[in-house]
Amino acid sequence: MLKFCNCIEELVGLDISEEVMKENMYKLSPLPGDYLQPSEKQLTVTLLQGSVAHKDPCMLGFDMVTCIELIEHLEAKELEKFPEVVFGFMSPAMIIISTPNSEFNYLLPIVSLFRHPDHKFEWNRTQFQNWAVDVAARYDYTVEFTGVGAPPHGKDVGFCTQIGVFVRKNLRNIKPERFEEYQRRVYKTVFKVIYPSLKDEKYLQNAVVNEVFRAAEIIARKQLDYRKSECKKQCSSLIGTESQFQQSSFQMYMDDFPFSEADSEIMQPTAGGNIIYVPLGKIFSFSKVNQLCGTFEKLSKLITGKIPLSHDGSAVMIEMECEDEQQNDDNN
Repeated sequence: MLKFCNCIEELVGLDISEEVMKENMYKLSPLPGDYLQPSEKQLTVTLLQGSVAHKDPCMLGFDMVTCIELIEHLEAKELEKFPEVVFGFMSPAMIIISTPNSEFNYLLPIVSLFRHPDHKFEWNRTQFQNWAVDVAARYDYTVEFTGVGAPPHGKDVGFCTQIGVFVRKNLRNIKPERFEEYQRRVYKTVFKVIYPSLKDEKYLQNAVVNEVFRAAEIIARKQLDYRKSECKKQCSSLIGTESQFQQSSFQMYMDDFPFSEADSEIMQPTAGGNIIYVPLGKIFSFSKVNQLCGTFEKLSKLITGKIPLSHDGSAVMIEMECEDEQQNDDNN
């Protein structure tokens, strides 16, 4: 679910089993909706094969590290190295560690000794908290405890899963020399994908074109509705003529944009037959289009060749068919 958080730019998963990652890595691939609505920030997702007991420079610079149901799978020597690698070497601003609470086990009917055959140990609350407090003190972190899976009423055994939330006291940036100190890569890249984002001009262009079409069609539809009301279902008499759209019919739109009266006249769409000419300046005033492009020049550049424009490139051409005209054609 973390990939749906817009604030996250990079996600890296580490596991000792390459086979398990290959079986499940397809779940991390972009969905069709990710291409239709790219995020503003670029998200990179990577899966690495390796041990958390080893140091690799690719794991430096992260804001948060989560170790979910991990430490109980470590051998004694690996567990001994774990704090130095995660707290000392990686040194993120926040570390979240979860592990089974052995006090809860007797409430689980299928558990005999440990909850999983690969578990090397399972700690009670006192054991986990003593270990966590000691590690936090050694590496200058604070720690608070919580958990998931509350016990039944009247059972004082703590949460089913106990969690330690560690926060680094000194929220300093990692010094550049630390990155240079460790050059040897020990982890193997199993999977890597870069999600579509508006930082890629290809996806930005698609997003802009879609928004421009949407804005132009909204304006053109209002133009057509006005024409229908003015000609009182005699739209055919207007075919082949070009009429200036009156300001009052678009006042509901213009009130939202900071244009002078003179500018508003220029920004009005015009009609030529069944073609509505929507000025780019008016489309640029739509907040989403403005946000995506930033400048009018960039808007023009991104849509050139992608959207039908007037001969001077100042307006988007939208072909609209009057329903009354269509009905007359059907009757004939």
